Amino acid sequence: MEPRPQSDIVFRTEGVTKVYATGEVKVYALAGVDLELHEGELTVLLGPSGSGKSTLLNILGGLDHATEGRVWFKGMELTGMNDRALTRFRRDHVGFIFQFYNLVASLTARENVALVTDIAPDPMRPEEALDIVGLGHRLDHFPAQMSGGEQQRVAIARAIAKRPEVLLCDEPTGALDSKTGVQVLEALDRINREFGTTTAVITHAAAIRKMAHRVIRFQDGRIASVEVNETRLHPHEIEW
Repeated sequence: MEPRPQSDIVFRTEGVTKVYATGEVKVYALAGVDLELHEGELTVLLGPSGSGKSTLLNILGGLDHATEGRVWFKGMELTGMNDRALTRFRRDHVGFIFQFYNLVASLTARENVALVTDIAPDPMRPEEALDIVGLGHRLDHFPAQMSGGEQQRVAIARAIAKRPEVLLCDEPTGALDSKTGVQVLEALDRINREFGTTTAVITHAAAIRKMAHRVIRFQDGRIASVEVNETRLHPHEIEW
């Protein structure tokens, strides 16, 4: 493949290391990761538990600090930013989706999404974001009235409503069965294809790699391999 122009690189890391110390014992969650995530790309991060995927995603998203190494977002160095600056970075540029939905039980779907749109500089209307994920008919339902897959799609609507440049997804289908998980993946795929949102998805389900532009495999805190899919499958074509 042709080398990527620098302007096409959304995230770049050099030698990112994360060490957790317990007494005199040091555990390396990341051990020198060099990575690039490209604009408009959907990347799947694979690897066993403890291989460093979530730690890296948290560092990219400004939720955690690297012990060593450097991290850039579109030429802006995140390394060394204080917590206030990282909070601003997350608010303005990044949408997060986790395995557990983190919805407010006492708020409707529309109200849960509005929590983000009320503070974003150029948000979608909550109704528009929910319609994108196929829940335009569930605006006034509470989380307890929804299935797990519907709750996760509300969480996706909440993440995309502020029009983030990047979606970072940590096991977004981990708590769902395969049929429901496909609906969630279809929402992520639509957002990537239609809006060009750079998307990174952590998963244990290896079959999901087939919907990605690139697949990055982690092992023992390092990148073990990177593969490119010349042909991407739609989520409904994937067999888990």
